Amino acid sequence: MNPLAIINQALNNLGAKFKSNEAVILLLAIAFQESAFKHRRQFKGPARGFWQFERAGGVMGVLSHKTTWQLAAKWVETFGIGKVNKSKRRLISSRVHDAFERPKYDVLAAIFARLLLWSDPRPLPKTKEEAWEYYLDNWRPGKPHRNRWDESWEFALKTVEEAEKEEKEADSKQETA
Repeated sequence: MNPLAIINQALNNLGAKFKSNEAVILLLAIAFQESAFKHRRQFKGPARGFWQFERAGGVMGVLSHKTTWQLAAKWVETFGIGKVNKSKRRLISSRVHDAFERPKYDVLAAIFARLLLWSDPRPLPKTKEEAWEYYLDNWRPGKPHRNRWDESWEFALKTVEEAEKEEKEADSKQETA
């Protein structure tokens, strides 16, 4: 499954209020920044999935935050990882973290990434610079690589623009058929 398809499936699962171009672009940019959509396991580190979540960081944060934990719990259960309750959050966070290494859980990782963004009360950023600050605040990377962000952001913009163009062309062909 391609990165855009993973993100779109995750956003469709979460519902319309979670889906926007800003969300798609930011999710693409962050995953490209974190893993280049190639590595589900951090080199010499504890992070997992294309969005490089740590068990006690992003995973536990999404499972514990007042605005995200119920949706996270629903999707953890839907993906067959287990039932989330306050006494089992630590155990479940380990299972989710481990699951993010496997391709069959890429959509769940994207759901968690979107929910982590959702936990920030600020509007999603629209510019590369705003997005960089938003990424730093929410992902809290140990060694942020600002020099790669421009490429990550451009990759995300180009991916979304190409998808929109393809969709318009498909719609145009359907109208003339």
